[in-house]
Amino acid sequence: MKALEIRPRIQECLDEFIKDQRPTLNKVSPSLDPLADFAHEFLSGGKRLRAAFCYWGYIGAGGKDSPEIISAATALELLQACALVHDDVMDASDTRRGKPSIHKRFETMHQESKWLGDKKQFGDGGAILLGDLLLSWADEMLMNSKLDTTSLFRGKKIYDLMRTELMAGQYLDIFEQARGGGSIENAFNVIRYKSAKYTIERPLHLGGSLASDNSQILQSYTNYGLPLGEAFQLRDDVLGVFGDPSETGKPAGDDLREGKRTVLIEMTYQNANSSQKQVLDDNFGKQMDFAAVEKLREVVTQTGALGEVENMISSLFEQSQKALAEANITAQAKEAFSELALAATSRRV
Repeated sequence: MKALEIRPRIQECLDEFIKDQRPTLNKVSPSLDPLADFAHEFLSGGKRLRAAFCYWGYIGAGGKDSPEIISAATALELLQACALVHDDVMDASDTRRGKPSIHKRFETMHQESKWLGDKKQFGDGGAILLGDLLLSWADEMLMNSKLDTTSLFRGKKIYDLMRTELMAGQYLDIFEQARGGGSIENAFNVIRYKSAKYTIERPLHLGGSLASDNSQILQSYTNYGLPLGEAFQLRDDVLGVFGDPSETGKPAGDDLREGKRTVLIEMTYQNANSSQKQVLDDNFGKQMDFAAVEKLREVVTQTGALGEVENMISSLFEQSQKALAEANITAQAKEAFSELALAATSRRV
């Protein structure tokens, strides 16, 4: 079985879960129907990398395929949806995957209904609450996955740690943005906790812990997953500057407008000469047209920052593959992890 062939099963699990939640929401009030509608639409599609790493982490540690592990792994897609909904509010991003962000959906509902008050405040509030609901649902799906109690007890420790690291990383992201960055080291710390651990290492740990208490396997998952997770986020940072909107679902140069202090941007500032720094200071973190985006892209390229980050991605990818070759896990999982590594760093899924 190919690594990502589990995606239809994950989608089916999500669809069924949202369907089961609708009566509960409707019993409170029919006015809550949009929450279920927006959640269902938002959860349709996606790469499903976190669920896939969790599932294959379970198989790699000796677990067997079952509806129970699919359910447990799918909980991470609800957690990811929570993170994305909140992230779009914090970044004031109007689109996600080429469609209006959740807070913009709530804004539109407010405007079209001609309700009282400020539509933006309603939109942000609705999105924050839906994100909170998705977070609650993630816990519910994991704990009701019907895996045995001992397995869930082991896994819950990893899951709790992962959520704490995610929120800490999210805060560091807005903190660095607010203070205007500081160093490449700080930028790396953000990607490690906001994305690298949360996207790959911890899902692997969760799957491995649900299958066994083998600490050596968890260490091998760290050796493979952490550098791969860092490569994943570095690739995401490159796409945030140079990505095609038709593929990323975001406006061209969105990270430049938002003032994201990524490793790519910190390297650009570090390498820039005085005239290049002036271009950065005049445009970075501000609303700009496509011509200004192109100017900043030129600076990022001319300073050598893009080449350096691409070299980092390649080096981290090779490091993860070396660790995978040395890992004492099932052959089926090794094959899946090789496929997932390409999916994470090339974004061709």
